[in-house]
Amino acid sequence: MRTLMMVVLIGLGAYGAFVGMLYLTQGQMVFLPMSAHSASPSDAGLPYEEVWLDTEDGERLHAWFIPAREGAEGQAGAQSNECRAPVLLFLHGNAGNISHRLESLDIFHRIGLSVLILDYRGYGKSSGSPTEEGTYRDALAGWHHLVEERDYAPEEVVIFGRSLGAAVAAYTGAQVQPGALILESAFTSAPDLGAELYPWVPVRTLLRFEYDTRRALEQVESPILLAHSRDDEIVPHSHLERLKQAAGQAREVSVLEMRGGHNDGFMRSGEDYVRGLGGFLEKSFDCL
Repeated sequence: MRTLMMVVLIGLGAYGAFVGMLYLTQGQMVFLPMSAHSASPSDAGLPYEEVWLDTEDGERLHAWFIPAREGAEGQAGAQSNECRAPVLLFLHGNAGNISHRLESLDIFHRIGLSVLILDYRGYGKSSGSPTEEGTYRDALAGWHHLVEERDYAPEEVVIFGRSLGAAVAAYTGAQVQPGALILESAFTSAPDLGAELYPWVPVRTLLRFEYDTRRALEQVESPILLAHSRDDEIVPHSHLERLKQAAGQAREVSVLEMRGGHNDGFMRSGEDYVRGLGGFLEKSFDCL
């Protein structure tokens, strides 16, 4: 009996230590930034402008602006505000930095969009350290740059987010109501996903992050595209169905079924993915 009690106590101690480690290091598990750039848009044959954004709380963010390809500005021409190519605000996932998104930048460029892609605080060349509230402020800094400094009307802006970036995009979309919102490989909330990934840990009690995509979508009135793969090994496909239900109050909700895993679904889906994005955007914007 004494031996059994010792085994139980040791097991409980080890479990407690493991849970404590998860609690203390959860920020390092959620955010996986890289500072060094591996490439630039020019390596993919894309013209670009280096941009610096100031957040409302004093951080300085690094971003790239990729203009729409020549001839993608509509019949009124590049200088017309009446019919010009929409612009996409790109909010990436939790790992790497903007230099790891060249394939996606090329896809949106092919579709005919201009793109502003930014690094959250603590990522790439951006200052600061990442936090949930910080990522929201960073996305809004990108939005204000497009609307206030580049004179895009809100209805000319598409907000796109992938994985963690989808949660940030949903929050931003609820605040500003863009022309369209695209969420790719999105989860309903951080506690929901954490509880599924670590069912033996009291995630909902320990987690300091919310990233409540579902609640944000209930406040979005813009057309919404939800893209997800049934083969996603990180975010189960069931999250798509719950997000679709939450977004039911939007003017329009479309679904793009992808193939492949969480991080390569858009590439594995190939031209089906490109056509799905293009078809959705053409319904929302006259200048595509």
